[in-house]
Amino acid sequence: MKFNVFTQMEYVVWAPGTLILSIHALRTPNQTVISEEFSIEPYIKFEELQSAEGENRLIRFEVQEQCTIKVTYKALVDNSIELTNYGQQDITLVSQLPVSVLPYLNPSRYCQSDKLSTHAHNMFGHITNPFDQVVALTNWIHYNVQYLSGFSNAETSAFNTFTERAGVCRDFAHLGIALCRGLTIPARYFTGYAYQLNPPDFHACFEAYIGGKWILFDATKLVPLNGLIKIAAGRDAADNAIANIFGNINFTTMLVSCELAEDNFEPIYYSEGEYEGLSYL
Repeated sequence: MKFNVFTQMEYVVWAPGTLILSIHALRTPNQTVISEEFSIEPYIKFEELQSAEGENRLIRFEVQEQCTIKVTYKALVDNSIELTNYGQQDITLVSQLPVSVLPYLNPSRYCQSDKLSTHAHNMFGHITNPFDQVVALTNWIHYNVQYLSGFSNAETSAFNTFTERAGVCRDFAHLGIALCRGLTIPARYFTGYAYQLNPPDFHACFEAYIGGKWILFDATKLVPLNGLIKIAAGRDAADNAIANIFGNINFTTMLVSCELAEDNFEPIYYSEGEYEGLSYL
């Protein structure tokens, strides 16, 4: 399906500094950026950077004087998703995982899988199918963690969310990742534009590596799984920040939207007992 995505952000610059933004739609075999525009007002020279693994597109620019700047990005993107049946899927041995996937087994700043491994095995270790395991833990998060705006902050980790049982999409994703890694299922953080998200904003969920593919899961269940436009993937939110600010620069306002650019959209959600997993890669 094709989507029009848009974001506009404003910053007040008090002293020279640098911004690194991650707001561009990612180009993948299953996600095509048909057209896009990026601008900064007043004009500032910028450069586009690609991560080593190609999991995000960054824009970096320096601001030399005090001013207010407005950043605008819009694009037409086709997210040709892929559905695969995992009904007979076995757990992939660590010895068989690609080297690029191995880092997503390890604890990270916000996903302390080492602290949650015992809980993960006690709660979901009896399930033999890895896709079933991730569906089960995703549903557990959805029904046991309250979606509560403003409850968490930039220091909230998966362990905090597990114990406090409240958070936003970022926290739901971190907890899903940590529980997956605790079960020896590689998992990574996903940020994107989200169709039908209310109020409109960037959205976070996670991908688990099952059967040789990265499969998308969203414990918030706020948007259809095929209504996302991928921006970036990483170990956790520390890798996937929408904006990294270096210097005395203050964020002030933001607008985000993701709208259908064609008809006949059929939303996809996972249900227990069904084994079709959705991949953006």
